[in-house]
Amino acid sequence: MNRSLAIKLGMIALLILLLMIPLLMINGVIDERQELRDGVLQDIARSSSNSQQLVGPLLVVPYRRDVRVWNTNEKTGVRFQETVEQRGELYFLPEQFELDGQVRTETRARGIYEARLFHADNRIDGRFKVPENYGVASKDLSSYHFDEPYLSVGISDIRGIENALALTLNQKTIDILPGSRVGWLGQGVHVPLPMVTGQGSADLTFGFDLRLQGTGELQILPVGKSSKVHLAADWPHPSFIGSYLPVSRDINEQGFNADWQTSFFSTNLEEALQNCLPSDNCEEFRSRAFGVSFIDPVDQYLKSDRAIKYALLFIALTFAGFFLFEVLKSLAVHPIQYALVGVALAFFYLLLLSLSEHIGFALAYLASASACVVLIGFYVCHVLRSVSHGLGFSAGLAALYALLYGLLSAEDYALLMGSLLLFGLLGAFMVLTRKLDWYGVGAKPAAAMTFDLGEVK
Repeated sequence: MNRSLAIKLGMIALLILLLMIPLLMINGVIDERQELRDGVLQDIARSSSNSQQLVGPLLVVPYRRDVRVWNTNEKTGVRFQETVEQRGELYFLPEQFELDGQVRTETRARGIYEARLFHADNRIDGRFKVPENYGVASKDLSSYHFDEPYLSVGISDIRGIENALALTLNQKTIDILPGSRVGWLGQGVHVPLPMVTGQGSADLTFGFDLRLQGTGELQILPVGKSSKVHLAADWPHPSFIGSYLPVSRDINEQGFNADWQTSFFSTNLEEALQNCLPSDNCEEFRSRAFGVSFIDPVDQYLKSDRAIKYALLFIALTFAGFFLFEVLKSLAVHPIQYALVGVALAFFYLLLLSLSEHIGFALAYLASASACVVLIGFYVCHVLRSVSHGLGFSAGLAALYALLYGLLSAEDYALLMGSLLLFGLLGAFMVLTRKLDWYGVGAKPAAAMTFDLGEVK
């Protein structure tokens, strides 16, 4: 191969590597803007309410128990027995738990950033089956002293409660009080149950309405031996999260409907609850929750980050097109001209990021791609000294941008589409150069390979 051709290829490769510097800087800007957006969303959530997790209701029975323990007199060393009072709680999960939620979403803006809030109108119904003497064996019953039982509901951020709460228990209305009274349950509400004595088995049918505001995610812990949850919302892009997927769902442009159904056989909540009580480490218990996320699944920052991952391929293909014109049309393109086109391609990603924050990703992509195609097309018409060649190059570049948008939109098929694109471009390059004498290209006179456009006749 002629030395000048080797130098030209080496300079093109060096330019591609140098253009990675501004691309890395733009990628850093994407990360910074995303962190800034996340910080603003967290501020909005702190000012309103965070993601919500609903746990309960649980029936809690506080007790005091007389226990005889051995102790040692420090002075005499004599061991003796004494009676001490041990405090604790008995927990009961409902036999049935049903939740019907109607969710409305809204956006709150701060500057150019928006957070999506939800308002869930929930109807919660269920039934407890209280065993006689709260399940304590008759032989141990004399050592137990039961205090007033209560229902406890854990709500991860009580600032989101939007209505006055009242519980219907066996057709009687009881006011719900603030505070869950259960440390490991966190924030929430509770309902005293002085009428429940445990002297006989009883069925407690309950129901209450809970209007709950939150940001990002709504999760529900299916506490019943049999649990049914129905959620309907006006958000058309739900992301179902947690340990259980809906048994049925319907998603359309107006929103979604989803139904969950679980039982103790699938959740094993009773065992998880008993395991968490001694240490108050109840993450395993809480991990059985499921729900939905109202966050945009793919925002402009994620799409911009995906787009810039194809920047190296874009630049390499554009430079390959330039080089193809050189060898097929005996034209000379200076490395500075390669560099200017490469910088224009890099600016596409900066334009895409800045515009997408204001007009949305699709319109920003169209505007940025159109601006780059027009600018590069105008420049290439003069570089190649042919309007037809410049328009053809612009058409190819526009097709590349269209294919890139297809890759970004079809994430599941991105690998397939990218592989077919590269294979097709390789085939086109091989077909166009099938009769080219590469040794002849290297042997051309220096004037034909010069980088000075003034010498090209």
